[in-house]
Amino acid sequence: MSRWDRLVAERRENVLAALRAIREQKLRSFLTCLGIIIGVGTVIVMVSLVQGFNSSFIAQFQNFGATLVQFQRLDDRFGGGGPLPEEQRLRPVLTLDDAEAIRRYAPAIAFVSPERWNINNSNVEVRYRGSRTNNATVGGVTHTYPDANNHFVEHGRFFTAGEELHSAPVAVIGTGIVEALFPHTDPLGREIEINGRPFRVLGVMEKKGGLFDSGTDQQIEIPVGYFDRIWPDVKRTYGCVIATVPRKPEWVDLAIEQGTQILRDRRGLRFSQPNNFGIRTPERTIRTFRQITGGVSAAMLVIAGISLIIGGVGVMNIMLMNVTQRTREIGVRRALGARRSDIRQQFVTEAITLSLVGGATGVAVGIGMSHVVGLVSPFPTSISVWAIVAGLAVSGLVGFFFGTYPAYKAARLDPIEALRYE
Repeated sequence: MSRWDRLVAERRENVLAALRAIREQKLRSFLTCLGIIIGVGTVIVMVSLVQGFNSSFIAQFQNFGATLVQFQRLDDRFGGGGPLPEEQRLRPVLTLDDAEAIRRYAPAIAFVSPERWNINNSNVEVRYRGSRTNNATVGGVTHTYPDANNHFVEHGRFFTAGEELHSAPVAVIGTGIVEALFPHTDPLGREIEINGRPFRVLGVMEKKGGLFDSGTDQQIEIPVGYFDRIWPDVKRTYGCVIATVPRKPEWVDLAIEQGTQILRDRRGLRFSQPNNFGIRTPERTIRTFRQITGGVSAAMLVIAGISLIIGGVGVMNIMLMNVTQRTREIGVRRALGARRSDIRQQFVTEAITLSLVGGATGVAVGIGMSHVVGLVSPFPTSISVWAIVAGLAVSGLVGFFFGTYPAYKAARLDPIEALRYE
């Protein structure tokens, strides 16, 4: 038998011996590996949730247009972020004239859509006969809204430039409004009331609902001039956001550059002064979202790391106990010619095997929990192969690290004293 064959045979025998020990002492092995199971399971669940969130968010956000460039008064902030910094609080609002300047003087931009939104929908009541909804978000927009937002009418039509110019009492509604007010009726041509004012329904927007953007289906778009009659304060306090789309997908950066320069010139900003307006693009928003989920992942990894360390201490403890219980066996092996390296290899292999069994159990638990979360909650999950591989690799490293000292102690036993041990 060659040296390589002998080495493989020894490793196989050590692994089989470790598996026999686990099978014979199931409860003790389970309690020993509990920390590793929790740690690896936490990693799998965390990664599946974060990846699911990222994938769903990116897909749904890009559904509104991968080339959408939106100019707005404030910078994007996820989750509120506390009180506004003074610099942002004092910024002037964007106006319809700003949007018109971008439309005229930014040749890289194809569509410009200035929009006002009554984001405080608690003071919005929409009625149709005996039905009503208080969840609507009303927006004052122009006829370019569908093209600039990649959000088109599915039934009926959007209002025209003429209807916009004359502030006609017309509206285009989302599918959520249809479900609330017209569950069994065709809404086209019907008259709804928004805060007591009548509007004729021209069309229904395509459904955009999802975990992150279901509010889009609760929107109602009306001409911006009529919007200002109902909520005149929004013009002063909110101004408008300006959604734009470049003429070519590869011109996104050029569109940002031209739109930014126009707004800076209109606001009289010097070269050294920063922008006093925000710019929102899918790429920037996705990058910010990933930074947030990355922070959550780091916190979860710390918790998982603590669990793995606890599991490693348990592995070291059980291996030290094994050394004590098998002292005579070690003496017999040494007397029969086993080297210290053979003893070290035996115990390190057993520790790694024990940890890998715990890691594999943790992977199975994590995958099961991820599937359960995906089934019983609205949170998307996505199982990652690299997370499974990483979980098994880390559990093996934990076994190696925490099994080294017991293996070294076993190899240092004096054969004569070990044979005398009772």
